[in-house]
Amino acid sequence: MKLTREEVEHLGRLARLALTEEEKAQYAAELSAILEFVEQLQEVDTTDVEPTAQVTGLEDVYRDDVVVPQSAEVMQKIVEQFPDRDGNLLKVPGVFDA
Repeated sequence: MKLTREEVEHLGRLARLALTEEEKAQYAAELSAILEFVEQLQEVDTTDVEPTAQVTGLEDVYRDDVVVPQSAEVMQKIVEQFPDRDGNLLKVPGVFDA
C-alpha cells in the first residue's frame, strides 16, 4: 500500500506534528514500506499456529498491596517530617516532563 503525501499530512495533523516537505516525503516512503510488509504478513497461512502472547514461559509476579493501619499521631509525625508539603498533602518531585 502506497501512502500519498496528503495521507501523511493528515496523519501529521492527527499527531499534531509540523512536518516539513522533506519529512512528508520521507515518512510516506517509510510508512509505505511498513504497510507493504504488513500486507505480506497478512498473506502468511497461520491456520495451524497456536496464538501466543509470549514464548518464554515467564510470568510476572505481583504482590498484593497491603494497607498497614497507623494511628493519627504516627501519620501526623510523618507529615510534619516530610520536607515539602501543602497542609497535609505531601509534595514529591515530578516524574513526567511538563
